[in-house]
Amino acid sequence: MMKSIESFWKNTLTEAHQIRYGSAKCWEGIALGERLLLDCTLRDGGYVNNWEFGYDQIVEIFNRLVSSGVEFIEVGFLDERSTYDRGRTVLPDTVSVNRMFEGIDKGKSCVLGMIDYGACGIERLEPCDETFLDGIRVIFKEAKMKEALAFCAEVKKLGYKVFAQMVSVTTYTDEKLAEYAKLVNEVMPYATSMVDTYGLLDEEHLCHIYGILDANLDPQIRVGYHAHNNFQLGYANAKHFLSLDSERGLLADGTLYGMGKSAGNAPLELLMMFRNDKQGAGYHVTQALEAIDNVIMEIYQRQYWGYNLFYYIASSMHCHPNYVSRLMNKRTLSVKQIRDILKTLDPAKSLLYDEAYIERLYREYQSIECDDRETLRILKEKLGRRPLLLLGPARSMTKERAKVKRFIEEKKPRVIAVNYAPPTIEVDAIFMAKSKRYMQLFSDLQHNVNRAKPIVATSNMTKSEGFFPYVLNYGSLIDRDAEIIDNALVMILKAVLRMGVPAVTLAGFDGYSKRSRNYFDENKEYRVDGSRAEYLNKYIGGFLRSISDKIELEFLTKTRYEWQGKDGE
Repeated sequence: MMKSIESFWKNTLTEAHQIRYGSAKCWEGIALGERLLLDCTLRDGGYVNNWEFGYDQIVEIFNRLVSSGVEFIEVGFLDERSTYDRGRTVLPDTVSVNRMFEGIDKGKSCVLGMIDYGACGIERLEPCDETFLDGIRVIFKEAKMKEALAFCAEVKKLGYKVFAQMVSVTTYTDEKLAEYAKLVNEVMPYATSMVDTYGLLDEEHLCHIYGILDANLDPQIRVGYHAHNNFQLGYANAKHFLSLDSERGLLADGTLYGMGKSAGNAPLELLMMFRNDKQGAGYHVTQALEAIDNVIMEIYQRQYWGYNLFYYIASSMHCHPNYVSRLMNKRTLSVKQIRDILKTLDPAKSLLYDEAYIERLYREYQSIECDDRETLRILKEKLGRRPLLLLGPARSMTKERAKVKRFIEEKKPRVIAVNYAPPTIEVDAIFMAKSKRYMQLFSDLQHNVNRAKPIVATSNMTKSEGFFPYVLNYGSLIDRDAEIIDNALVMILKAVLRMGVPAVTLAGFDGYSKRSRNYFDENKEYRVDGSRAEYLNKYIGGFLRSISDKIELEFLTKTRYEWQGKDGE
């Protein structure tokens, strides 16, 4: 069926299209000043699904792209560390490309592979006329540009169209851009591309960078642009780039449905439509849409890509996305606090992820010290000799609400809620150790029976206005040796111990489950995987056992914590 569709479109190309491009291999008839499109779905899109498209889907995408009339099709990475898998678009060498695409007609499309400089040696490349590939794109960071361009020269000797790809072009100074252009002129690749790795460019900045390259590059060298959509500007920037008043040949990257790394790419189908409507191109957009419907949408439904808060923060702070992921996954920080930490990143490290480094910055940020002796004295005085009840936000607070209320009526305890405000149970105070929870709590309190209750906060927390009435020293309550240093239950119990409270009853501290909800309010759900749930239950259970000789503990509701040697559910 794919062959017949491909043949149909080949036979029904407009006369103008045929005249324009002729029958020469790989669009050889394109004039230098042309505006061109390059699809990199099978390569950049592979970041979404680990390049595991499946062979039939690879063929479907490729044939549809050929039939669409897109000038360039990038079919994947060349990486000598990989093994051949015809369902995966990371291939160890050009021989593997030939195996994968054997018997498939590429029509007039120029077929490309990509090498991340250093990942595939020149010995892995056959001469161009012996391969399915027509060109090689080589990506590299600024620090490696000289070595990478020398490699490009070697690839060019094998007969390939060579594309030099500037990773993170926004990191280049004007001087470096000019220096780069002069080095490129010595190689004379088919094209060099501006890769906006973190989606930071706007039209003005894009034009500035292009202007420097255009002024210094040999006029025979085309310039490409690879957008990312972190700021929702991928398509707008690519469209603007293709509309530049320049005699130089320009090519813009796109992917089907914007599929790609991080926030995704400029959608190819939109770029095709733009070029058809505004530049007189003759792309068969329907073929791209069929590929999206037949293949891409199924992937999208399993693994979302596109603009979101995560990628916005990473781009706005000019940092590696993994730094943002690490901080957001802690589920303890507000967005403001995350941004505050990211502001302290060393510029030399901001785009090079270092897990130990970001963890150190996190702990330094959280370790705001204060003298809390007077606060502890006042709190102890307010507790008096009455029993103490700590309330957590677990699901048992809904299931066993009547039991908890009955305990309060009978025992008349002092009640402290931990990291939340019970909607129907009045408490004496609210303990907060997580800024993210406080931000959620702020809106909850507007219509809550506890809206006027005092907050006992740890010293790492801040308010948008004013100060908390009671502040405890964060550094003395955390567990610096634990995987999760700031568990709220552990912290409040440490504070209670310092106050000399002899006994505590706990309700709503169910422990963690990988199979069900952990919190009574789905909007505040903290989902954990199996290993993390097991770790938390054992860690907190161990802590409870370690203090059981200093304070009497009683659970009013069921718990998974193994503090009495019982296995959790």
